[in-house]
Amino acid sequence: MTRTVVESKTKTAIIGFDQPFCVIGERINPTGRKILSEELERGDFSRVESDAIAQVAAGATVLDVNSGAVFSNKMAEDPRYADNNFVEPTLMPELIKVVQSVVDVPICIDSSVPGALEAGLEACEGRPLLNSVTGEEERLELVLPLVKKYNVPVVAISNDDTGISEDPDVRFAVAKKIVERAADFGIPAHDIVVDPLVMPIGAMATAGHQVFTLVRRLREELGVNTTCGASNISFGLPNRHGINNAFLPMAMGAGMTSAIMNPVAVPLNAAKIAEKRAEVEAAGVVLPEGMDDETFLQLFNFGSTKPKAGKEMEAIRAANFLFDRDPHGTEWIKFNKVAPKAGHEGRGRAGRTGGRRRA
Repeated sequence: MTRTVVESKTKTAIIGFDQPFCVIGERINPTGRKILSEELERGDFSRVESDAIAQVAAGATVLDVNSGAVFSNKMAEDPRYADNNFVEPTLMPELIKVVQSVVDVPICIDSSVPGALEAGLEACEGRPLLNSVTGEEERLELVLPLVKKYNVPVVAISNDDTGISEDPDVRFAVAKKIVERAADFGIPAHDIVVDPLVMPIGAMATAGHQVFTLVRRLREELGVNTTCGASNISFGLPNRHGINNAFLPMAMGAGMTSAIMNPVAVPLNAAKIAEKRAEVEAAGVVLPEGMDDETFLQLFNFGSTKPKAGKEMEAIRAANFLFDRDPHGTEWIKFNKVAPKAGHEGRGRAGRTGGRRRA
């Protein structure tokens, strides 16, 4: 049975066909997050810390750390900052050290810069996952020696020098090529986690069917674990959570064993809460005077004022239970256990202390 082992200093995460689905938290990534990039440029890692803690609390078992920041102010002063090969090898180990200081889950080192990958490998405690190698010749020759040298698993993305093919047979051939080239370096197939590349269903109607077929082939013919950018499937569509919630269990059923995704439902801000209250009141609902925001949001299933596990995590945990990867439903029950209100800890039914049944 194929098992890919990733480790922190104190914890082990196993990606495997017989294991619970591995959630790789994606939020520590400044790409497209202007505020985070600006904070990192100032040396402010507080958002990285809070994102790391929130993702682990929501159920991530591995955290992806991406160093692709844009330092606009420094770039204006020093043109070297326009080059990621200059920025990322310094930023990556800083990010990893911050993450390791607040959580103890394994790390996925994510960069297109080989120097940043190696700097991350040197900073990581345990056995991280490297993200990533592609079928491009230059990339194979740069990344696979690092994988061998540090004895770590690697994400293999199914594109090569010709780009990303819409033909699933071509993407499978690229994955096979990477597995075979890795073997030439003495890297076993169980240390290759293939990303078959999920296309947006809004742009390609067969995207879902394609990835399910590809994942089955990768499992049955190459014996490798798989991952994906889970939210890619719903890009550009309304109610993306609804699409993602259906996609993830279906992908798991096809044999997918992990995903790089956001496990956290982002909390609603004051403006959004006020908007929701106005919608409810406009529908004729009279809210009790003094109802706090959290109670209001929970009552109408609008979300929360605090970071919590997202709906995708609910779908994954349900699928783990249904696929018999959650013995006795322990994790499902724990996930759905409602925390007692302040002052009611230790009380049973109807608030009676101890919860003893009446004789």
